Amino acid sequence: MLELNKDNFEAEVLNYTEKPVFVDYWGDKCQKCIELMPDVHKLEEKYGDKIKFCSLNTSQNRRLAIAQKVLGLPTMIVYVNGEKAEVLTPDKINTVEDIENAIKRFCE
Repeated sequence: MLELNKDNFEAEVLNYTEKPVFVDYWGDKCQKCIELMPDVHKLEEKYGDKIKFCSLNTSQNRRLAIAQKVLGLPTMIVYVNGEKAEVLTPDKINTVEDIENAIKRFCE
């Protein structure tokens, strides 16, 4: 999974047009984020040919997370042609199935 930061976010997410981009916004102290990581990696293995998977550590990239209006963790956003197409906020992420259902919408 590609690690994003202020130096590559624009090129890898906002200017990327080959396929949708899934960004997992997580933090070092977010237990739920850490628990979901293995599942997100499995989703990357399953859907990586149709969606580009990336992650952004908000502890190290606080300004970038704020600029993307990430207000809570975990947050996962699917971008299509640089625009937010699906935003999963902490209240929408209860199971890995919630994440997979959001991803599947962009695989058809």
